[in-house]
Amino acid sequence: MHHWRRDVVELAALFTAVAVADVVANLVGHGPDGPGLLVLSAAALITTAGFHVWWSRRHGHAPPTSDTGARPSSAEGPAGPSGLPGGIAEESALWRMRTTVKDAPGSLAALCTALAGHRVDILSLQTHPLGEDTVDEFLLRAPGSLAAADINRAVAGAGGTGTWIERADAHDLVDAPTRILGLATRTALDAAELPLALRQLLGRCTIRSLPATARGGGRGPDAVPVEGVLEDTVMRLRAPEGGVITVERPYLPFTPTEFARARALVELDARLGPRVPDGQDVLTLPEGNAITVRRADSGDLRAARAMHERCSARTLGMRYHGPVGDADRYLNHLLSPRFGRTLAVQTASGRIVGLGHLLWDGDETEVALLVEDQWQRRGIGGELLGRLVAMAVEAGCESVYAVTQSSNTGMVAAMRALGLPLDYQIEEGTLVITARLDAAASGSAPGRERHGERVARD
Repeated sequence: MHHWRRDVVELAALFTAVAVADVVANLVGHGPDGPGLLVLSAAALITTAGFHVWWSRRHGHAPPTSDTGARPSSAEGPAGPSGLPGGIAEESALWRMRTTVKDAPGSLAALCTALAGHRVDILSLQTHPLGEDTVDEFLLRAPGSLAAADINRAVAGAGGTGTWIERADAHDLVDAPTRILGLATRTALDAAELPLALRQLLGRCTIRSLPATARGGGRGPDAVPVEGVLEDTVMRLRAPEGGVITVERPYLPFTPTEFARARALVELDARLGPRVPDGQDVLTLPEGNAITVRRADSGDLRAARAMHERCSARTLGMRYHGPVGDADRYLNHLLSPRFGRTLAVQTASGRIVGLGHLLWDGDETEVALLVEDQWQRRGIGGELLGRLVAMAVEAGCESVYAVTQSSNTGMVAAMRALGLPLDYQIEEGTLVITARLDAAASGSAPGRERHGERVARD
């Protein structure tokens, strides 16, 4: 109706304009005062245009009133991202949260509404179906003043049960598919990465690898089927070489989705087979001898046993803390990439004269060194230890520990030379030295060159 009336008005205006134009044309063409009439019309138009501009500026650009929704004046100051005056944003905190809700329409919406009521932003969400229930895993950004207990109460009021929450960091902002693909890539490049990848995939957990032949009454691989076993807070997976990988997280049960992801990562590792990244560094010792430092694996078993035969009983006893005759029995375990990383020091003739081990021990990390007698006190032990600690920092380990005898002054000196905070524990002649890696991770510890030829320090 409104469009029809507007069209009629426009047509009437058009006909009127045509009629006026015809009258003016006749007056100008046939009347005696035609030129004067044109000048008078131009002056009237200019006056009308000037008046319109003045009226528009006076009434069309007045400051808006407060009820128009416009932003406040500069005297009041604009609001910041969190609604605080003066552009000051309230500090926020990242949280990882997991809770269980009923698998029913509206349950997730109620949870999101409760979080929004506390100004909590949901950055990511993963769901783990469990039949009648669903485990929802959130990455949250909350106001810094909001405590974990407040979030827990809000979730409980919205129907969430079994809620678990902990602080997160910027690394958790990576979405789950990207993180899993990155872990798969690391595992594909290095077999020793599997335990670390499982730990990053599943969060804080304890991972232990048992050999194919269990000792001491432990659970052997025959007790675990090929598809693995999930038992609440413990999962057992068949290791590629026939052993068992045990993953335990006592504070939070594993979901079938997490179990499937872990099993897929182990299957990928099994299909790729044993592998150690290539690469080696050629170093020059103070007396001028050239040595090569490289990764070692089970293929170096024969050369490692030959080094054992050249070592004295005292050197082997300080390294293995047991009968010297049993030293060879440990090598299979130590050289397997499944249980950690091993560095070998090799002479120009191809003889191994030193071994350094970084061993995954549950949720802890052990370092161990063995240098052949005639190659000791040349800086080889310190070089190996520095590289192993750098690997531990790269792997995200919080600390490393070394078990030795209190009389092993060489190992004590090498640990002190790291420049890291150390803790000492002595029990019946056995010395445990623990180095905390927070200083190394922040870059405050003395760095070590990793490329080119250089002189190994004592």
